[in-house]
Amino acid sequence: MRLIVGILVVLISVFGGYAASGAHLAVLFQPFEAIIILGAAIGSFVIGNPPAVLKGIGGMFGTLFRGPRYNKAAYLELLGLQYTLFKLAKSKGNLALEAHVENPKESSVFSQFPVFAADHHAVEFMCDYLRMITLGTENAHELEALMDEELETHHQERERLVVGVQTLADATPALGIVAAVLGVIHTMGAINQPPEVLGHLIGGALVGTFLGVLCAYGFFGPMAQSLRNIFEAESKYYLSMKAGLLAHMAGYAPAVSIEFARKALMSEVRPTFAEVEQSTANLQPAAS
Repeated sequence: MRLIVGILVVLISVFGGYAASGAHLAVLFQPFEAIIILGAAIGSFVIGNPPAVLKGIGGMFGTLFRGPRYNKAAYLELLGLQYTLFKLAKSKGNLALEAHVENPKESSVFSQFPVFAADHHAVEFMCDYLRMITLGTENAHELEALMDEELETHHQERERLVVGVQTLADATPALGIVAAVLGVIHTMGAINQPPEVLGHLIGGALVGTFLGVLCAYGFFGPMAQSLRNIFEAESKYYLSMKAGLLAHMAGYAPAVSIEFARKALMSEVRPTFAEVEQSTANLQPAAS
């Protein structure tokens, strides 16, 4: 909804303001100029990005329309999961986690938290590091370094898509100039035509520059920034898991460990201490 509202505001402001000034919207309808600009933009995007990024471009629009996938309820559920796992490990030892980690789909713990259980990457991240703990990993600093390396790789994979869209935004004004130059060349070829014909051709050429700048700063640039904001917000989900796991390794009580995890979240989606306390009080005890 936010994306649609933004697009409508841009279009209404630009074309509505242009029409309100007494100009004719029909002059801006230059399909061949749009084909030159957008076609060249798509081609340059294909040239400059690896197949993994090209495959992700389809899901990009879904991400922009959806926004961050995690809301306050999802974070509250994540904290509840960590509390349940850490409480089980504290009461029965880390080896009690093994059955849940090795087969999370059949786990009585993970089944209590359906949003988390449906997130393949989050389940894999949590289970991988819990497995390392059950196998005897004791050096929290080494585990933290490994987590940081994995999270940095994940960030770089997502950043490639953001950079690709931002590069598209940076290139589109220049492609608009290309379209405008081609329009001028076309106009020079018709220099013997009457002024009204030349005026129409020159106007069409200038529309190329207009479309290039509008696409860059009205759409592609804001889309890249929106993607970056969404990915950064979603990364807090993993940072919360990291904070909780490291606190558990340090020997803190489950309630304290999830407080470390809670503090890693952004303020607009961070549950309060009272909300977390109430939520964890209603959780079913985990079976080993």
